[in-house]
Amino acid sequence: MTETVVAIGTRKGLWLARSADRERWSMEGPHFVMSEVAAVAIDTREGRSGILAGVKSWHWGPTVQVSEDAGRTWTESAERAVAFPPNTGATLERVWQLTLDPNDAAVVWAGVEPHALFRSEDRGSSYQLVRGLWEHPHRPQWEPGGGGGAVHTILPQAGDPERLIVAMSAGGVYRSGDAGASWAPSNPGIRAPYLPENEYPEFGQCVHKVARGAGEGELFAQSHKGVYRSGDDGATWQSIADGLPTDFGFTILAHPRRAGVVWVVPVTDDRERFPPRAQLQVQRSDDAGATWRMQADGLPAGSYTCVLRDAAALDTADPVGLYVGTRNGDVFASSDEGQSFTRIATQLPDVLVVRAARLP
Repeated sequence: MTETVVAIGTRKGLWLARSADRERWSMEGPHFVMSEVAAVAIDTREGRSGILAGVKSWHWGPTVQVSEDAGRTWTESAERAVAFPPNTGATLERVWQLTLDPNDAAVVWAGVEPHALFRSEDRGSSYQLVRGLWEHPHRPQWEPGGGGGAVHTILPQAGDPERLIVAMSAGGVYRSGDAGASWAPSNPGIRAPYLPENEYPEFGQCVHKVARGAGEGELFAQSHKGVYRSGDDGATWQSIADGLPTDFGFTILAHPRRAGVVWVVPVTDDRERFPPRAQLQVQRSDDAGATWRMQADGLPAGSYTCVLRDAAALDTADPVGLYVGTRNGDVFASSDEGQSFTRIATQLPDVLVVRAARLP
């Protein structure tokens, strides 16, 4: 019997919600008590039930913990799983992103702070620095965003192991066509209103999150004041913010099978960071951003919380499940693609990351 697992990483540990029907949920945790969990990946490749977690202990520092049994037990590599080579002079601050490669069941990518990308070829036991990005001449000019300077989005291309996209704060979107050996900025059309002398720079945009759509070459991006779509794998971008209550937010999600279906979680602006009119909501488009509609059934009104860039996720069921975690520790689940939500967790610490998957 399959089960849906929702992994919830917070400022003070990791919780796991489990359900056989996506209606009734049981909660487990916390794992890694008083440690920050900012990155999670659920590995179902080749029938696995694995979970990887980027954990930062305030005493021992950051590492990657691995479970082979859906989070029931955990192991840590004998060596620090992610570490900068001594000749870089850099120290790992935290693991912000863990991404499973769709082309190789042994490969895991890690995006970290300071701005860097690592690659594992042994399912997350050890990682090697991707020198092509670390040694990019733009790197000294990538500024930290409000949450720090990190590679927070990693998008491999299924069927083409040479193509890879990353996004970072605050450097923007970069693309590689040679499996990470070399990189080029890819931000045409993404506005940086906080740079009045040049609002459309080659790089330096504060892109908050990028999602790969189901259409050919389709990408969606939520930026610092801006929502965008690309139909050419990031070579160019067009604004799709018209019709939204605000163009500010942190996360963006794209349907895994239906082209043009995308969700954002809007926030009033970069000063207040409240839901529009104090109504926690997702905004959905079924036509690649041409029109938008609010989905808020089951989400609270009178809400002044926020959803961070990785605190929302989709599963791959039919219909798709949508999951949202907030900074006040609530987690909401929808089994009908956002038409209605149920609260599955409450009063957790500040939610940093939510990931969901169907496990055998």
